[in-house]
Amino acid sequence: MSEADYKELKKGGMMRQAEAGLFSVRLHVVGGRLATAQLRAIREAADRFGRGEIHLTTRQGVEIPHVPQGALAALKESLAPSGVGVGVCGPTVRTVTACQGCRVCPSGVIDSPELAGIVDKELYGKPVPHKFKVGISGCVNNCMKAEENDVGIKGWIEPRREAPACTFCGVCQAVCPTKAIATSVDGRTLIVDPTLCIGCGDCITSCPTGSMREKIRGYRVFAGGKFGRRPSLGRRILWVLRTKEEAMTAIVAVLGFFREHGNPRERFGDTLQRTGFPALETFVKERTGLS
Repeated sequence: MSEADYKELKKGGMMRQAEAGLFSVRLHVVGGRLATAQLRAIREAADRFGRGEIHLTTRQGVEIPHVPQGALAALKESLAPSGVGVGVCGPTVRTVTACQGCRVCPSGVIDSPELAGIVDKELYGKPVPHKFKVGISGCVNNCMKAEENDVGIKGWIEPRREAPACTFCGVCQAVCPTKAIATSVDGRTLIVDPTLCIGCGDCITSCPTGSMREKIRGYRVFAGGKFGRRPSLGRRILWVLRTKEEAMTAIVAVLGFFREHGNPRERFGDTLQRTGFPALETFVKERTGLS
């Protein structure tokens, strides 16, 4: 096989193994979610075309290893009726990862799988200067490690106090992990320090009188994270976005910045080291009208 032919296969998620003539086939999984019928189809494909095993990747993906080159097309065709497609590699927008979000997790603030589906539908497999990864965490517990992705989303909930019901029992202060809540000197007011609040919402769910209510629920955006040989953490841009539409608009704008300023085979985090994060934030604000 020529190197050019291999590169074409790799773009379609078919990666050459160390053992000559065999490939590991990456499948398209969105946010780590698969129907049981799809799991059965993957199992059958692994039995028929591989060696009866699959690999679960670090980014919620599934790969079928030990597939002979001559069986690649047949494997792809066999999976199609179940809705399982092959994945992508190379300089593209990769698999979108997501936690289970507020529909399943008690800590969830946003619907992570829903946003993952929106991002996947619009951006998955699209060309970029280098691989580009999106991860969505439903809350500040950050299970999907927002700061380790080229673009990461983190659910956020900010509290407000309704004075009449508050009995100053101290529960909200006790559960706050950053000590962002304090009582005023005269003992008649609770003060929430926004510079210390991490948006976990623990004070809201723990308040016995319901006087701690939701003020803002939304999405925080992080950009420029990566692992690999030279890891770096992403940084927050913008404030708290209120809707999934705003979050999607911000992600598209960040990707636009990368396409305009990124060099071939340069990770987005390295691009931002050249341009500076303020340049990205200015670009996103101007492109979207968000702040």
